[in-house]
Amino acid sequence: QVQLVESGGGLVQPGGSLRLSCAASGFTLDRYVIGWFRQAPGKAREGVSCISNYDGSTYYADSVKGRFTISGDDAKNAVYLQMDSLTPEDTAVYYCAADRAAQGCSGYGEIEYYLKHYGVDYKGKGTLVTVSS
Repeated sequence: QVQLVESGGGLVQPGGSLRLSCAASGFTLDRYVIGWFRQAPGKAREGVSCISNYDGSTYYADSVKGRFTISGDDAKNAVYLQMDSLTPEDTAVYYCAADRAAQGCSGYGEIEYYLKHYGVDYKGKGTLVTVSS
């Protein structure tokens, strides 16, 4: 079955850490751009981070820069998002998505345009991250 599956979400206290995983099955992530975007209740989607296996580029939203780290593991065919120093503002459903059309992470900050312009080849169902004391 061809799919992306996110995992690693949960409840964490402010200042804590979580590592989200995005595992691909049925296809390999090489030559794909893999990104994480999130959506909080009542808020617009936000492109959080991106990594391109095509040109090696990465992207971080200003809101997470210095706190989140994206990485990939070719052997496990997965991408990870290490999230540190979490705040309640990070509470959202986090989705990973893969596409080949973009070839890089440029424009990932404009997530609605990015998704509309390049489309999504594969998208996971999301994992909920709740930051609360």
